[in-house]
Amino acid sequence: MPDIVVMFFLLGLLAGLVKSDLTIPKAAYDTLSLLLMLTIGLKGGMALYGRLDWSLVPELLSVAALGGLIPLALMPVLRRVVRLSAADSASLAAHYGSVSAGTFAVALAYAEARDLAVGAEVTLYLVMMELPAIMVAIALYRRYRGAEPGEAMRGLWHETLTNRGVILLAGGVVIGAMYGPLEGATVTDLFTGAFKAVLALFLLEMGLTAAETLRPLPWRHWRLLAFALAIPPVLALTGLSLGHALGLPKGSMLILTALAASASYIAAPAAMRTAVPKANIGLAMLASLGVTFPFNVIIGIPLYHQWSEWLG
Repeated sequence: MPDIVVMFFLLGLLAGLVKSDLTIPKAAYDTLSLLLMLTIGLKGGMALYGRLDWSLVPELLSVAALGGLIPLALMPVLRRVVRLSAADSASLAAHYGSVSAGTFAVALAYAEARDLAVGAEVTLYLVMMELPAIMVAIALYRRYRGAEPGEAMRGLWHETLTNRGVILLAGGVVIGAMYGPLEGATVTDLFTGAFKAVLALFLLEMGLTAAETLRPLPWRHWRLLAFALAIPPVLALTGLSLGHALGLPKGSMLILTALAASASYIAAPAAMRTAVPKANIGLAMLASLGVTFPFNVIIGIPLYHQWSEWLG
């Protein structure tokens, strides 16, 4: 039986497909997404409390390298096989190199429900993959337009580091690591205790939004739909291979695999809308939220767990 939070996604998806009048106000969705990212950051920071170690550096750098390499590998596929414009190819490459906080939250809940060992540093994977992916995709687009290397990189740090998702995730990690699970409990318990409830409501809205992108089914974008369905298992294998090579515990390996297979629908759209104004963000939402996100939360995460079990 699927995790209960996944059922909320299916409920939203069904409600959207049958054209129900169920809606979640935009202000409520913004609040839920902010709470989700802040809580993920806090949970990760509290898990890191007293455990920060230089031995984590190679692991985190490897994860960051994966985030940067995915857009490099996907850009030519999107240009030549999916046949998108340079702007849309860069946008999709950023979305798929970047990560989904919702997928992370579902994978974390899945791992915790099955008592899989999860390393304290997994929340840092979000930030470590998010930043390189967005920066590499923007740089690729600028280079395609003929910009010099220095010009292609100008302003990238500000565009990525000031994103609200990055601010909340990184800030939550710092606050959680400073105060730990006991000293900050009067505040942090409120967030962590409501984590699954917030995630359930967030996934309800994601189901509604996914249904909206798929109604009516945009067959004219069949290449993009096929890409969005086929690429998650391929990217998952890269994450699984890296996790195995790093000797990660089962829960951490599953989360890294799910992140590699995921596509951003919060941080990347905001960054690409500003950096690549010619990109059609609707196409990215169709692929990442309409196809890849449902695949991962319904089929992908249990499948990736099975793969990790086969590795032993």
